[in-house]
Amino acid sequence: MDQLSIILQRFSMNTEVFFTGNLCGISNFNREPNQGHLHLLRSGALTFIDEKGNSQMIDEPTVLFFPTPHSHRIIGSEENPPELVCANIIYDESSTNPIANALPSLLCFKFSDCPQLKQTAQSLFDEAFQDLYGRKPMIDLLTNMFLIHVLRHVLTNDIMHYGLLAGLAHPQLSRVLLAVHEAPEQQWGLETMAEHALMSRSKFAELFKRTVGQSPGDYLIDWRIVVAKDLLQQNKPVALVANAVGYENGSALARVFRKKLGVSPKAWLESRHSGH
Repeated sequence: MDQLSIILQRFSMNTEVFFTGNLCGISNFNREPNQGHLHLLRSGALTFIDEKGNSQMIDEPTVLFFPTPHSHRIIGSEENPPELVCANIIYDESSTNPIANALPSLLCFKFSDCPQLKQTAQSLFDEAFQDLYGRKPMIDLLTNMFLIHVLRHVLTNDIMHYGLLAGLAHPQLSRVLLAVHEAPEQQWGLETMAEHALMSRSKFAELFKRTVGQSPGDYLIDWRIVVAKDLLQQNKPVALVANAVGYENGSALARVFRKKLGVSPKAWLESRHSGH
C-alpha cells in the first residue's frame, strides 16, 4: 500500500458540501475546531481576505484549500457573481491531523495549471449544479475524491519541502515512513531505519529531522500513539494494543501516553467516551 493511503486510513479526513451556487455579497468563515475549508470556483470572480487582512482577487476557475481552521472572508463580484462549491473538511477530533498540519494555511491552484484537478472538478460541478437523485451524497463523495487529487498534486509536484508530506515525497525517506506506518510493532532503531533509507545513521537522522521536522525516534513514538488510539477506540485490550505498536506490555504504553498526552491509555479512552 502506498504512503498516502496508509495515512488516510489512519486519519479521518472527510468533506461535507454546504453550498453550491452563485455567491452574493460577503460570506464569513470562522475558525472551527478540527475543520478546514474547500472552495471551488467554477466561474465568475471573487475576492478572498485572510485572517491577517490580506486580499486576493480571483477571476478564473480555481480551488482554495484551507487545510486547518482559518478565518477568512469571500466577497462575490457584483458584476460577475462567482459560482462556487464550498465544503467543510471534517477531521477526527481525537487527534491532530498530520496531513493538514503538514500543509500551509492556504493552497491555491488554478485549474488551467492542473489538468487532473480540472477533470475531477468538472465531474463535481456537473453533479453539484444538476438536481439529480442522490445528489447530496454524490457531491460529498466527489469532493472527497477531489481532496485526494489535491494531495496527489502536492506530492507528485514536489510542492512541500518541509513536514510529513515532504518526507512522503522524498524517494529515500518515503521508504522508511512507509515501513514504519505499515509495521509500527517492529523494533525501529535508528540503524534499522537508516538501512531502509540506504544511508548512514548520521546522514539519515540529519535528513529526516531537516525534512520531516522531528527526529526519527520522536516521529515513531507519535505514530505509535496514533495507531494505539485507533485500536483503543475499537475496544482492544491495552496489553494487546501495546504489543501491536511495539511495546512489551501495557505499562510501557502507559508511560509513553503519560509522557506525550498527560494521561494513561484508559483515561484517554474514558475521556473520549465521555465527550471531553
